[in-house]
Amino acid sequence: MWSAAMWGGISGSAVLLGALAALLLPIKKRIIGFIMAFGTGVLIGASTYELLGDAVESGGLLPTGLGFLAGAVVFFGLDLLVSRKGAKDRKRSTGDKEGNQSGIAIFIGTVMDAIPESIMIGASLIGQNSVSALLVIAIFISNIPEGLSSTTGLLKSNYSKKKILVLWISVLVISTASSFCGYVFLDRASEELMAAIGAFAGGGIIAMVGSTMMPEAYEEGGSITGLITALGLLTSLILDYMS
Repeated sequence: MWSAAMWGGISGSAVLLGALAALLLPIKKRIIGFIMAFGTGVLIGASTYELLGDAVESGGLLPTGLGFLAGAVVFFGLDLLVSRKGAKDRKRSTGDKEGNQSGIAIFIGTVMDAIPESIMIGASLIGQNSVSALLVIAIFISNIPEGLSSTTGLLKSNYSKKKILVLWISVLVISTASSFCGYVFLDRASEELMAAIGAFAGGGIIAMVGSTMMPEAYEEGGSITGLITALGLLTSLILDYMS
């Protein structure tokens, strides 16, 4: 139970680490693009092998397909909502060029990404003695550039460093609690429900990657990001094989 909270906290801590890097270090946009490209490949692999593959095997194609589509649609709807409220560029290192992003909307958008990811980390511990290393690593890698780019947007919204750190620490707490709840409340869930939930998270992750991470990675990193993304996917395959 407490192991689930720990792993959720570890994955969520990457947002805070990214934020600290943005506050303390001069990081080139091209490097952020490379990190995003690698994280994109790892996340695609984690969603395919760890979430969708296991979901089809345990719960069948129908709940998996419905859950996947629901996750993608829900992410799209919520993403559209927070984007209209001012968080359109929450994952982008450039931030809003006019500096008028809504800090709270950025925060809400980040939490929207963190909760389903952390729930599935906790759920991955159910029925086994170890967490899904692939899922934790994929989410951790993807959260670093999110912390970097989101912090840039918050700074442009004239948020103080102290307030920014409080926001990201709260994301860490939310990630920890979500992973804990994923383990506790899904412990007795049916295989079909677990399949649908896993696929729901997979659909949300793929929708997020396609709409936010991939465009940013290419824009900042150039054509080599395709190769880096492929290396990320290969890494996820290796981690899945070893787990």
